[in-house]
Amino acid sequence: MKTIDKIYINGEFVTPKGTEYFNLISPTTNEKLGEVLLGNTEDTQKAINAAKIAFKTFSKTTTIERIKYLENIKIAIEKRKDELIDVVTEEYGGTFQFASNSFIYMQKSFDSAIELLKTYDFTKTMGESEVQMTPIGVVGIIIPWNSSNGFICSKLSTAIAAGCTVVIKPSEMSAQQTQLITECLHEANLPKGVFNIVNGLGEIVGAEISQNPDVAKISFTGSTTVGKIIAKEAVNTMKRVTLELGGKSPNIILDDADLSKAIPLAIIAAFMNSGQACIAGTRLLIPESKSEETKHIIKEVISNIIVGDPKNPNTAVGPMVSTKQFNRVQDYIQIGINEGAQILTGGLGKPDGLEKGNFVKPTVFINVNNKMRIAQEEIFGPVLSIITYKTEEEAIEIANDTNYGLQAYVSSSDPKRAHRVASQINAGRVQINGIGHDPMAPFGGFKQSGIGREFGVLGLEAYLEPKALIQQN
Repeated sequence: MKTIDKIYINGEFVTPKGTEYFNLISPTTNEKLGEVLLGNTEDTQKAINAAKIAFKTFSKTTTIERIKYLENIKIAIEKRKDELIDVVTEEYGGTFQFASNSFIYMQKSFDSAIELLKTYDFTKTMGESEVQMTPIGVVGIIIPWNSSNGFICSKLSTAIAAGCTVVIKPSEMSAQQTQLITECLHEANLPKGVFNIVNGLGEIVGAEISQNPDVAKISFTGSTTVGKIIAKEAVNTMKRVTLELGGKSPNIILDDADLSKAIPLAIIAAFMNSGQACIAGTRLLIPESKSEETKHIIKEVISNIIVGDPKNPNTAVGPMVSTKQFNRVQDYIQIGINEGAQILTGGLGKPDGLEKGNFVKPTVFINVNNKMRIAQEEIFGPVLSIITYKTEEEAIEIANDTNYGLQAYVSSSDPKRAHRVASQINAGRVQINGIGHDPMAPFGGFKQSGIGREFGVLGLEAYLEPKALIQQN
């Protein structure tokens, strides 16, 4: 049983003023792993003040100095690789496969930030004027539980590259992961106050970050509902916001696609991170003429999916993060049944032998129309809806008929056709004939999937303010 009773402010592990403890529960067994002492408003204000003071000098650092800090962090994280992977499987229930890939992406965050610093010109000429791209100020980073340390690394690396200081509010459910990454960051010997981390509730710590006038920008990843609340608070002090929100990603299988390749890939896209992913391809659009063949392949693929202990390297679907999330997914499966969709595989209840944990049967619905709630609302679990279409134009129309627009997928044996269809999808990223991540390409959503972009040049410039110097001779 582990008790985490420290937060990180101004270069030191300190005991928070808050007095409330939050229980850390294993998603795999529902046994108590430990508890975390939560910070309060006063703690958050101290963290913001530390970041504000540190910004005065850190904003003036050179690109060479920032590259060194990023390299130091990467080295410190590499030393704790096995621990960082293990804590994800234990505390979050993320599969070993997911935790291992997440670690790789964490490291790539620093690589791409370093590469940007080597090539980005912070002083530009526009018209006849000099434009200086200046650090925006103190950044509030608010992140969810489904890839806690991954989000910390990607957002922090960009902030450091820009010359900003930060206050991070991770999910209270990720406290063990947070403790470990904080120890890595501490070892990297950044100047005091450059990063500060406060465990706490969204309505307390998150609210103070959203309201405090000394925070210049918020970078938030999470639900669209919470994102709207943050945006409303942020406008009172004209904070800049980057909001990476929910998704209901379409996956269009065109009629010339090789189903033996496209369908297994579609299952991976739908059930990645046990379905607890904003980019999960949870709407599978297939031609009517391919319906029976698709169903046959899906049943075969899912029969070979291992659901269970996330520490098993072969496990593809682990538990939901909490009993609350498990119940949410169960409710949506029932909603699908009530709406008239038919279960092809999976369904209500837990898989045999996994009754102790928050395990969901990987579920596929057929006879779904795009107006159903299971086709329109983000479930955040291993639940896939199959929707048929008659023509390519109809497939594109269905794909775009959603409030979301974060990511999409297209499969075709004709690369030019796939590219043409992908270009008509309203989403921030479209994966063509595969699943990949480009840390230099922008990531973010259309419509209610968010505001702004992360990664690459566009992600860096979201942490910068342009200042034009117009000199008269």
